Amino acid sequence: MEEEHRVTDLIKELVLRLLSQNPQNPSSSIDTQKSLRYAIRILSSRMTPSIAPDSAAIAESIKRQLATQGKSSQALAFADLYTKFASKNGPGSIENKWAVLYLLKVISEDRKNQKSRSDSRVSSGFSASVGLPALFDAESGGYSGVTRNREALEKGWNNGVLLVSKDPENIREIAVREFANLVKEENEVSEEVLVRDVLYACQGIDGKYVKFDKSVDGYLLRDSIKVPRATRITVQKLCELGWLFRKVKGYISESMDRFPAEDVGTVGQAFCAALQDELSHYYKLLAVLEAQSMNPIPLVSETANSGNYLSLRRLSVWFAEPMVKMRLMAVLVDKCRVLRGGAMAGAIHLHAQHGDPLVHEFMRQLLCRVCSPLFEMVRSWVLEGELEDIFAEFFVLGQPVKAESLWREGYRLHAGMLPSFISQSLAQRILRTGKSINFLRVCCEDRGWADATTEAAAAAGTTTRRGGLGYGETDALESLVIEAAKRIDKHLLDVMYKQYKFKEHCLAIKRYLLLGQGDFVQYLMDIVGPELSEPANTISSFKLAGLLESAIRSSNAQYDDRDILDRLRVKMMPHGTGDRGWDVFSLEYDARVPLNTVFTESVMARYLRIFNFLWKLRRVEHALIGAWKTMKPNCITSNSFIKLQSAVKLQLLSTLRRCQVLWDEMNHFVSNLQYYIMFEVLEVSWSNFSNEMEAAKDLDDLLAAHDKYLNSIVEKSLLGERSQNLYKTLFVLFDLILRFRSHVDRLYEGIHELQSRTMESLSPSRDKTRSRRLLNDKTAEPGAWISDGRKALTQRAGEFLRNMGQDLDAISKEYSSLLEGFISQLPVQQHIDLKFLLFRLDFTEFYCQLHPNM
Repeated sequence: MEEEHRVTDLIKELVLRLLSQNPQNPSSSIDTQKSLRYAIRILSSRMTPSIAPDSAAIAESIKRQLATQGKSSQALAFADLYTKFASKNGPGSIENKWAVLYLLKVISEDRKNQKSRSDSRVSSGFSASVGLPALFDAESGGYSGVTRNREALEKGWNNGVLLVSKDPENIREIAVREFANLVKEENEVSEEVLVRDVLYACQGIDGKYVKFDKSVDGYLLRDSIKVPRATRITVQKLCELGWLFRKVKGYISESMDRFPAEDVGTVGQAFCAALQDELSHYYKLLAVLEAQSMNPIPLVSETANSGNYLSLRRLSVWFAEPMVKMRLMAVLVDKCRVLRGGAMAGAIHLHAQHGDPLVHEFMRQLLCRVCSPLFEMVRSWVLEGELEDIFAEFFVLGQPVKAESLWREGYRLHAGMLPSFISQSLAQRILRTGKSINFLRVCCEDRGWADATTEAAAAAGTTTRRGGLGYGETDALESLVIEAAKRIDKHLLDVMYKQYKFKEHCLAIKRYLLLGQGDFVQYLMDIVGPELSEPANTISSFKLAGLLESAIRSSNAQYDDRDILDRLRVKMMPHGTGDRGWDVFSLEYDARVPLNTVFTESVMARYLRIFNFLWKLRRVEHALIGAWKTMKPNCITSNSFIKLQSAVKLQLLSTLRRCQVLWDEMNHFVSNLQYYIMFEVLEVSWSNFSNEMEAAKDLDDLLAAHDKYLNSIVEKSLLGERSQNLYKTLFVLFDLILRFRSHVDRLYEGIHELQSRTMESLSPSRDKTRSRRLLNDKTAEPGAWISDGRKALTQRAGEFLRNMGQDLDAISKEYSSLLEGFISQLPVQQHIDLKFLLFRLDFTEFYCQLHPNM
């Protein structure tokens, strides 16, 4: 303790002596204290030179240097002095003799180079065990104070070095000024302080000299702080980490403040949690660096042998990896600020495609955390059919709908939330798998899908528990989805085919709504015909329902499943005052859940349209059959009209023949058209549909097959949008054929009446007023003719046949025109089967013209 006090007192005495002898700059007590602290700081520094502590080697180096400079006498004097200096041991002697020699050598070299280094200074430290340092002059062999030449002062040098000299012109105030400059340097920033400020800035905290400037959005070292330009640049580069930290930390705080708002979501929370974990590791690094920075930093170059302190250069090395990660996190923060859910995961995934192993591994770990909620949604949807997505982050969207619309409208893909690491095909399969589970659970009331999902997870080598899937396991995810989809889709089709008898219901619709059950349709048309001939507003639906039941019991339809027959009902379409029952009658099929997923309202409306067309075609066929029954051969003989004139007989035969030819033409047209519809359209389409039903792998395939089946019928049956003109022409032809049937009924009714009265005697006492009225009435009933005589009968018969022949000609001419127009439109139709219909109709009509008797 006494030795330490003695050293301190000597240092204090030296400082006071130097300061008191400066007349131009009298010192104050404050300057004295600062100078004393600075002197003690230099002398107590722990930094050592980067040379081996060998006093003999340093002495030999000094002697060699003096000898090479031509100062042999001085070299000998130094050798003698060194011998005396090295021989002094014991109390009061200097322990670290090599340090004193090293100081003298450095001072000597600085003195020689002071002209070219006017702004430089020497800062050198000694070991803690050094006593009061002596200033040794090799020429005088004694100790001296710090001196500087007066000429140097006159040249305006502000800084310099401590010189050892015996120059009597040495002015002590120069030394005092040197110490004043050193004291002034006490106010400048040391590297230790800058390191600590940088560490503070990297935590988002303002330091003493490094503070955040909002105007430039970054950390700055004030211009008033005197540091080298290289140091300032280094500080700015290191403080970039603090700016990045503020951005990442701000995003986390902002997101958590908004939670549980919808624009954050579970994926956003996972992203913030992953960022927070990375910041935790970052905090640990800063804590270690801050603890290391607490060691004092010497004022010598980093070339010194000191490995236990933290400098700005070493800080740059420590911050290299955190800087890369923080920059990447800041980029992700900017990219994901307005994103959520699958869109956020996809945006982060794009930055994982990087060649740097450090970045790639960092992004992989980050994505494992971020995508965890998303993969849990996929697992829950694929294996349980549960859509746990309260923040609308999943790429599957659900909406409340009726049971019959669950499959078509209940769920859909949200392309904006589909991450880029999940392909579109895989997303579609994921959608369908979960949708199938919900369809089985809600519409089919089936629980068999649970076993299917368990088997699928076992086959894929995964588990049904939470956390079984994660980012980077896309192959495992795809395998699970494929196995689950395969088993659940198969189970769904089995339920539809076996439990709900989908194929049987499709066949029933074909047989009853598409009029494929011939005996049922014929019997139904026979018994409802009279009823449907009445005005539509006078027909009872209950009576028609009874007639439908009678037709079922009277045909092979009675052997069908009762559940199918109970679904078949009569439907009266909306009608006006002039409509007949034929115009509004139709059949409908009640398709309940889950069948109404396929047979929706729009689908059944298309079936109704097809039924109306086929019903009209069957009605026309039924009318022609009825006309044929009226016109059957040998029902009229010429002997029955023996009392009529020959001209009337020829006129009658001509009218009947033309009627027969026109019937043949119409019958050929209707027969070929019906054959085309029933066989080329319905049967071929049904065959294709049956094959596609067998090949269907899921409900979507089944729906697509049925839509294709229905579209094929609509297009081939002239009911498509592109066949509207053809459809209208065809219905005009149908109306004309029905008008022909009415004309035939009137013709043959009149002929039969005339035939029955021809052989009777005509009474002249009949009412002649009625005869004259009938004579002027072209539509008079033939039964009134019996009141006239033979001449009048012949006259009126001829007039009746002539009028009927004219009407028949008009019908024939209109029919030919319409048929020609109908056939001319067939070549321009898109469907190729309609072109084959043209061939059949042309050939048939041509054959009929060549062989009118056939």
